[in-house]
Amino acid sequence: MLSVQDISKSFRGLKAVSGASFDVPARSIVALIGPNGAGKTTCFNMIAGVFSPDSGKVLFEGKELQGLRPDQVCVAGIGRTFQIVKPFAGLSVLDNVMVGGFLKEKTVSGAKKISMEILRKLHLDAKADLPASSLTLPDRKRLEVARALATRPKLLLLDEVMAGLRPTECDLMVEVFRDLNRSDGLTILLIEHVMRAVMALAQKVVVLHHGEIIANGAPADVVRDPAVLECYLGEETVV
Repeated sequence: MLSVQDISKSFRGLKAVSGASFDVPARSIVALIGPNGAGKTTCFNMIAGVFSPDSGKVLFEGKELQGLRPDQVCVAGIGRTFQIVKPFAGLSVLDNVMVGGFLKEKTVSGAKKISMEILRKLHLDAKADLPASSLTLPDRKRLEVARALATRPKLLLLDEVMAGLRPTECDLMVEVFRDLNRSDGLTILLIEHVMRAVMALAQKVVVLHHGEIIANGAPADVVRDPAVLECYLGEETVV
């Protein structure tokens, strides 16, 4: 579904991403991990159209994404969340999700219906009428996911949606994403530091370090890779 081919991006001479290549098959869950500053969110931004790569290509269902604006990438079928969640504080939880729903649904009733279905999946339906500003961090994380899902994406980019969650809250999110992947066939590419979530969800793990991919493969193999242990996980990691 997604093919990232030898992409690079520099900012004022600093190479944030250098020759990164990886694929995300349809109906799969792939994790992109690595230390802070490794270039993970820069990769997301190149996929999502925030900026174009200096070199290389990003293909989605065989079509190049370079040059498309973020809204055009969204229309093409890629939804994303952001590391720092910023809901429309003055709107209700339901209205926040409906904003995303209007991308594909052209009536208020249609957008409301799909938005309520998504809120139920994310266990937020009981809070649909509350102002978004009243939500706790775990609920705001779920709302961020709900807004992205409302655009009806084929591929969902998740940027650290489990950061700051307690283990039980993290496990709840894992179950939601498993269900979306298995039941709805949603393809997911996630950036995540919570390794319990990565190991529970991902069929493939891609590791970035200083903008370069140093490992790419099955989770059980990647977490035992000496280079990954040295630069990111640490020798004491227990899987």
